[in-house]
Amino acid sequence: MGQISHEAADEDKPLDPAAERLRRKMVRLLAVSIGIMLVGVMAVLGVVVYKAVPKSGGLGATASSIELPADEEIVETALDGDRAMIRTRAGGIDRLYVVSLSDGRILKRLDVTRGEATRVGLRKAALP
Repeated sequence: MGQISHEAADEDKPLDPAAERLRRKMVRLLAVSIGIMLVGVMAVLGVVVYKAVPKSGGLGATASSIELPADEEIVETALDGDRAMIRTRAGGIDRLYVVSLSDGRILKRLDVTRGEATRVGLRKAALP
């Protein structure tokens, strides 16, 4: 029993000045570390919320148009991000247009031509 009261008396004694300075430095380091961690977590959460919130002014915000020749008929369209591919046909000639959806500019025009097909005889293909 004497030993238990002796340990309680040691806990109540004030620390020597060197140990007290060390304890204060450790508490200050702990407070700074917790502050930096909180700022980091808030930054990460801010980025997640920023990425999750839908942006206004999407594709429907402004109207734009592209000008195609009068005799061309649109056959097919396809979307890829902020671009569209439009396939047209006029007089048996196919054209591909790559168009920017943000401003309606024609980024690329490709004329599709058809060459003569070559045939390989079955006997030639079967020979080793």
